[in-house]
Amino acid sequence: MKKAIIKTEKGDMTVEFYHEDAPNTVANFIKLAEEGFYNGLRFHRVIPDFVVQAGCPFSKDISNPKVGTGGPGYQIDCELNGDLQYHDRGVLSMAHAGRNTGGSQFFICHSRTNTAHLDRNHTCFAKVVDGLEVIDKIHPGCLIEEIEIF
Repeated sequence: MKKAIIKTEKGDMTVEFYHEDAPNTVANFIKLAEEGFYNGLRFHRVIPDFVVQAGCPFSKDISNPKVGTGGPGYQIDCELNGDLQYHDRGVLSMAHAGRNTGGSQFFICHSRTNTAHLDRNHTCFAKVVDGLEVIDKIHPGCLIEEIEIF
């Protein structure tokens, strides 16, 4: 089973994927990461006690008015029926603009407190298993240096 290290300017987060729960979403994220899609992007949406969000290609220039609206040029379907489809601290989930419109943008949950309403609406596809404290250090504009798949 593949894992990832999300390397940010605030530290590294090791991620374990939900291969069985969200196989297509995991495969999409891995493909984009291996292509270097996420390298140099920034966390453009940071809401305390909720989520940190990244994956918009326009975020390389954080002052671009299109930040938060970009994707990879295609959309993927949501995968919402697995056993791990709940948003808890450290869970990675696909952002979207409506069901089956995700692509590259993802968020990482700060806690369960304000994220339960996202369950079975957004695809949970991984969880931070090491470096969880990095989530709390991320601020708007924080750089993703690289996502390494191993």
